[in-house]
Amino acid sequence: MSPLDRTPPNLRGQDGEGSVQVHQDESAKIEGAKVFSVYGKGGIGKSTTSSNLSAAFSMLGKRVLQIGCDPKHDSTFTLTGSLVPTVIDILKEVDFHPEELRAEDFVFDGFNGVKCVEAGGPPAGTGCGGYVVGQTVKLLKQHHLLEDTDVVIFDVLGDVVCGGFAAPLQHADRALIVTANDFDSIYAMNRIIAAVQAKSANYKVRLAGCVANRSRETDEVDRYCKTVGFNRIAHMPDLDAIRRSRLKKKTLFEMPDDEEIVQVRREYIRLAETLWNGTEPLAPAPLPDRDIFELLGFD
Repeated sequence: MSPLDRTPPNLRGQDGEGSVQVHQDESAKIEGAKVFSVYGKGGIGKSTTSSNLSAAFSMLGKRVLQIGCDPKHDSTFTLTGSLVPTVIDILKEVDFHPEELRAEDFVFDGFNGVKCVEAGGPPAGTGCGGYVVGQTVKLLKQHHLLEDTDVVIFDVLGDVVCGGFAAPLQHADRALIVTANDFDSIYAMNRIIAAVQAKSANYKVRLAGCVANRSRETDEVDRYCKTVGFNRIAHMPDLDAIRRSRLKKKTLFEMPDDEEIVQVRREYIRLAETLWNGTEPLAPAPLPDRDIFELLGFD
């Protein structure tokens, strides 16, 4: 705290009990578009899910913007076919003078007109992901790029374990969790549910449900959901066709019309329709760690 700060601000409880996060500036709100944040355990397939969901929304005629929130900036590469520069990289080039930037410097066209932005992230150990998200949204608003957008999808790094990468929840209408039919993925989902519930005390974000990804079965996911009062709203099976699409830097909507690919495309279209039409605002009760082990752990 600065010596000039005679009285520390009272931030207790703004984003959950004990939180000291700064409340969102009213001018930073995204208005007019439906906003979704995609979370899940690292490596679970959030970028694959986000990109194919963006493509599905675009196939429904929606104007879509996808924002990748990961330093490795590969969220949108199946939409654009390449790793595009990040907002932070572009800002560095102009010595952090955003007034020198044009929209085309950091917004790139992807499949079927999807607009793609990679927020990037600070170098390891040097900053907070929340700052990066905030600067990205600020730039998009300054360039009026959110005014002609129907859907915004935030693809967020890994598990929610800090306030920085929970920042997209301040903008989102619904949070979507990508999981698999295994203990580690469901354990991460339980933590994410707790983070969203904390944010929902002061922001409009609510949980939409979960997507079972890379899973032949969904029994463990469904058992957890039934226990805590959550919903599985889609199932993407463990298909080699999905892996091949990533290798070819394409969404499933650009791949050959194999039976498996057509089937998964339909599931993504159905998921996009479900989210667009509106989901019930879920309020599941996350389990204590001991209870998760008792429910899903091994003897």
